[in-house]
Amino acid sequence: MELIQDTSHLPLEYVKGVPLIKYFAEALGPLQSFQARPDDLLISNYPKSVPTLASKFMCPSLSSKPSLTHCSGLETLKDTPAPRLIKTHLPLALLPQTLLDQKVKVVYVAHNAKDVAVSYYHFYHMAKVHPEPGTWDSFLEKFMVGEVSYGSWYQHMQEWWELSRTHPVLYLFYEDMKENPKREIQKILEFVGRSLPEETVDFMVQHTSFKEMKKNPMTNYTTVPWEFMDHSISPFMRKGMAGDWKTTFTVAQNERFDADYAEKVAGCSLSFRSEL
Repeated sequence: MELIQDTSHLPLEYVKGVPLIKYFAEALGPLQSFQARPDDLLISNYPKSVPTLASKFMCPSLSSKPSLTHCSGLETLKDTPAPRLIKTHLPLALLPQTLLDQKVKVVYVAHNAKDVAVSYYHFYHMAKVHPEPGTWDSFLEKFMVGEVSYGSWYQHMQEWWELSRTHPVLYLFYEDMKENPKREIQKILEFVGRSLPEETVDFMVQHTSFKEMKKNPMTNYTTVPWEFMDHSISPFMRKGMAGDWKTTFTVAQNERFDADYAEKVAGCSLSFRSEL
């Protein structure tokens, strides 16, 4: 009887200076042959910045949303009719050049750093493909210096913002989606040149709420085997609120984070809301 090797909690592997989960690092090779189409739509975000919400916004008008990170996603893309909806967490350094050459439209979803750090910490605990997260304090230090999967949040969100100067990028904020989802859906529809009846948009608002998606196996990842995601530790979709970081950060951690944050975003014109 063949023994199954335990591949959980393996160390991250670096590709072009970016730390990645082992499986994702190994999947980057086939990306070199990926061929983008001009009518593709790419949804990009740093992990745990809630791309599911943007994906669900677009599902009624585009065909599919495989991920560029997985080999299985690439295989699915080959047989997907146009227009294709593609998701990725990849920083620009690892993105297939064909997406930029073809001027593929990008919807980028950004989320404030403090909430992302907390959400990512819980995700590290339940998704066993990540290394052991350690204590919250030690994980926060790793997050601040970019030693987590997909690297620095600061670099990720700033480089996609800079790309919007020369590339068709619609830059959205999760906090805005929570505050006024109908307004943000209309932004996406206008960006991709689509229109929908108002009652359809209202229906989308209702069914893309965090409460509804948390119950949906298609978005809550409860169908993923427990060997990969242990929902008894933490659900994939936890709270979906802006400002949840306050329940986790200590006063000292918040002060240190704010000082470090100010240094890392100095000169950046982006402004994030850490609560609603």
